[in-house]
Amino acid sequence: MALRNADRIREELEQAIMAGEFGDGERLDEMTLSTRFSVSRTPVREALHALAASGLVETIPRRGVFVRYPSFIKLIEMFDVMAELEAMCGRLAARRITDEELDRLEAAAIACQKAEEKGDTDEYYRENERFHHVLYHASGNSFLAQEASKLHKRLKPFRRLQLRVRGRLGQSMQEHREVQDAIQRGDAERAARTLRSHIAIQGENLNDLMANFAKYHSRVPRQKT
Repeated sequence: MALRNADRIREELEQAIMAGEFGDGERLDEMTLSTRFSVSRTPVREALHALAASGLVETIPRRGVFVRYPSFIKLIEMFDVMAELEAMCGRLAARRITDEELDRLEAAAIACQKAEEKGDTDEYYRENERFHHVLYHASGNSFLAQEASKLHKRLKPFRRLQLRVRGRLGQSMQEHREVQDAIQRGDAERAARTLRSHIAIQGENLNDLMANFAKYHSRVPRQKT
């Protein structure tokens, strides 16, 4: 699936930031990035706006856009809240999901399976997003779906990062099928329990990745802003 320039740039910048290519507090210059990606400044600006929504960068009026590494404690707290929001969505979806939404959930699961078989973590994550957003919508609660989507977007780079843990793709796919089975059977409590565990496991796997991430970035000097 081809990506728009803005989406491609966002993904590449996201990975570069997570890999430590840019130091905490470092300014991201639109013109420099335009040259790097061989595009106009418009898609770069869109990409930076999307990164700001996830908290990886901060826009300071009249000064520019700066890299902001996350607080590990805050990150874990956000995963805790995400787990509960997903559990609520699953519980409601098990009671309210329509046949059309069940078909969309199956289509997303099949796409995830194909990406998992190829070992393509980026494609898997994109289809994984689709799977979860079907569940949010199927909850039948627009406010809950909106809040879950907002936090999902905020955690996007970190949810993608945890998929790189060895064996996690297959584990995630198995959990998706368990969630799907609970939803199809109308088992609201099992759907909630499975989704809560699914997100909590992400947080645990993230601990290992963030430990190495923190070790590396502790050696990167903070840039003046």
